[in-house]
Amino acid sequence: MTHDQPTAELAWTPAWDRADGDERARTLFAATFGDAPDGVWSAPGRVNLIGEHTDYNGGLALPIALPHRTYAAVRRRGDDVVRLVSAQEPSGVREVRLADAVPGAVEGWAAYVVGVAWALREAGHDVGGFDVAIDSCVPFGAGLSSSAALEASVAVALDALFAAGLAGDVVDGAATDDAGRSTLAGLCVRAENEMAGAPTGGMDQAASLRARADHALLLDCRDGRVRHVPFDLAAHGLALLVVDTRAPHSHVDGEYAQRRAACERAAGLLGVGTLREVADDPRGSADALERLAAADDGAVLVRRVRHVVDEIARVSAFVERLDAGDVTGVGPVMDASHASLRDDYEVSCRELDVAVDAARAAGALGARMTGGGFGGSAIALVPAGAVEDVASAVAAAFAAADLRAPAFAVAVAAPPAG
Repeated sequence: MTHDQPTAELAWTPAWDRADGDERARTLFAATFGDAPDGVWSAPGRVNLIGEHTDYNGGLALPIALPHRTYAAVRRRGDDVVRLVSAQEPSGVREVRLADAVPGAVEGWAAYVVGVAWALREAGHDVGGFDVAIDSCVPFGAGLSSSAALEASVAVALDALFAAGLAGDVVDGAATDDAGRSTLAGLCVRAENEMAGAPTGGMDQAASLRARADHALLLDCRDGRVRHVPFDLAAHGLALLVVDTRAPHSHVDGEYAQRRAACERAAGLLGVGTLREVADDPRGSADALERLAAADDGAVLVRRVRHVVDEIARVSAFVERLDAGDVTGVGPVMDASHASLRDDYEVSCRELDVAVDAARAAGALGARMTGGGFGGSAIALVPAGAVEDVASAVAAAFAAADLRAPAFAVAVAAPPAG
């Protein structure tokens, strides 16, 4: 069974029913390792509504968890060996000893899994070997945090099997121990940064572990505090269409790291810890941009900082509209975010721009790229009855531009990992 999705002659990526995902992971585990796992845990991908490239700048972000999840069937072992298999990877079973698991020693997708165990052990938790089988309906490379979903699914599994005491439970779509999950999210970030070599800022892991059903997660990346903001588009006759452009996308590539390095350089030149300090001083931000303009790479730094400062303000504006019940009013905020990401931060691409422009032309109230950029996905806020029409218009625009056909999904705010 799958969650309901529109039916059309388009490529839709439905989320699996939880029981179906559980069974898929169990079946792969039994076929690979024999017998049954100790359990199956899962974690969602995410869509970021607003607040892009703000997390590593100490800013604000507003993601939701997707109903699309990664499922991890796991069995505890009596040694320090980790055996891994994934339905999405053709390489077969991987095997790693935790004693040998250090940054740079594990390659590919296994680094994300073994990295979580390594980070827990580094934090003092007595985590040993395990067998794990992974299956997922989170689109890979689509900017929907497939890596964070992988990390978080393994993290809650290891938390349960090795009694780390961080994840708590999920009751009525919400986590019972947010403080523990904040710590667990930080360990997942460490796994991705240090073991996988990807400079993620932490918003993705927080969304997967700390989200709440029917709510957006207002995340303050300066101190990790969160507020759950009601986000029920159906009640307002709206839907969130996700457009997977199927353009190549990888955070391990250098462009993402270059953006982060530029922000760190700008913060250093301005004498602040993060660019959040600039954003919190609206009157001083203009002066900060003038000071940066004098640097050798000033023109680039000004654009990068201007995006971060304005994007943090856009998160606040987006939440203010949601709090006021003005859901349609977030559309122009989405549009402004995309323009800034395209022109100032320069992380959009042709496919993302075509998707956003076509969605708006077909009646979307607002549209923007989501995720790190350089490919991946766009989102569009559309009337619920116009989902297929907007999707068809985007697909037609891709065909006219001689681009690979996109895939679509409808996003709703789903529960966290558990």
